[in-house]
Amino acid sequence: MPDVQRIAIVDPSDNTREPLRNLLLGVETVWLEAECSRYEFFYDVVQQSNPDVAVVALDADQVKAMQLISQLKSVCPQLPIIAVSARGDGQSILQALRSGAKEFLTQPVVLEELLTALTRLRDSMPRSATESGGPGPSGGGGQRSQVIAVLGSRGGVGCTSLAVNLGCTLAQDKDNSVALIDLDLALGDADVFLDTIPDYTIVDVSQNISRLDFSLLKRSLTKHSSGLYLLPRPVQLQDTALVQPEDLQRVFGLLKATFSHLIIDLSKSYTALDMVAMKVAKDILLVTQLDLPCLRNVVRLMMSLNDEEGLKDKIKIIVNRAGLDSGQISLKKAQETMGKEIFWQIPNDYKTMVEVRNNGVPLIEQSPKAGITQAIVTLAETLTREEKSQPKEPVESTAKSGGWLSMFGKAKK
Repeated sequence: MPDVQRIAIVDPSDNTREPLRNLLLGVETVWLEAECSRYEFFYDVVQQSNPDVAVVALDADQVKAMQLISQLKSVCPQLPIIAVSARGDGQSILQALRSGAKEFLTQPVVLEELLTALTRLRDSMPRSATESGGPGPSGGGGQRSQVIAVLGSRGGVGCTSLAVNLGCTLAQDKDNSVALIDLDLALGDADVFLDTIPDYTIVDVSQNISRLDFSLLKRSLTKHSSGLYLLPRPVQLQDTALVQPEDLQRVFGLLKATFSHLIIDLSKSYTALDMVAMKVAKDILLVTQLDLPCLRNVVRLMMSLNDEEGLKDKIKIIVNRAGLDSGQISLKKAQETMGKEIFWQIPNDYKTMVEVRNNGVPLIEQSPKAGITQAIVTLAETLTREEKSQPKEPVESTAKSGGWLSMFGKAKK
């Protein structure tokens, strides 16, 4: 079942078209593919944009609107049509349905009624239509997009390393189409890890989102040899303020409709943009190391994120550089303090990681057999539920929290 429904609307009246457009822009599962102010041009718009649903407002000229619906029904029989009118009498509804509309909504459109209608249309689509492959780079538009956000307990814990290498690993599967978004707008360096010089950045995409379609979006991203697509941070520091949360929401909507997997490398500032990303994400990988500053921040972050509706259950603790010779707190004590099980461990291999980072080559290409690479490969498999035959190593069971003070004392002994 498609994750995002692409919609084209036609309404010659600005007074009703703009509220409908704003309503659609606020729905995460909807992508406004095209809007038109002339009935006579809408057929060409549909032919060019190939939407999943067409919305036709009737009130500007009911005769022309009904003729348009009949034309679309005749030429595009698989395209579901929603008729919208302030006249909700039985005759108007019957006429619209006889002309070829699948649904009828009364103007002004109520969000709940719109979502219900879209759900009915989506569920009524033949399986072949929803699985035949869509607009994504790998033809994977018929599948749900998995969004994975990566955030750190502090700077330098390996968030970008994990995000980049997780993305490149997922991209090795030809059935996947994977994009990495660098949301550290000030100091992000995902492009350095991939040794790329992008032509466009997240500022270019967000500021032109209303003019982008799937094809233009793909050309706006930088493709790495691994198959991973990158949307990097802006070039100039002063441009960071140009990316607004509502624009980013629309960027994510189009990316989700295009790619099977999105990896988002968050900043360490926990801005409004980071919150948008975490709310969109299915999984939030909270990366930490087993040292005091990191674990202290994990507790603080968990307390704050638990107050945000829907985020608590998404969080998965990832321990990076596990097995470091000195200065690490035990897994058991770390879990007691965090009050949450450790989901995954990435072994310490500083030499290999520094080498691949300096060369701008991902682990899966330069050191595919290294332990650190295999840990990320298996993490990718687990997150995507592609393989369940190799469960992760169990971590010591979590006991009751002894509190920070007791942990500090025992950790120093």
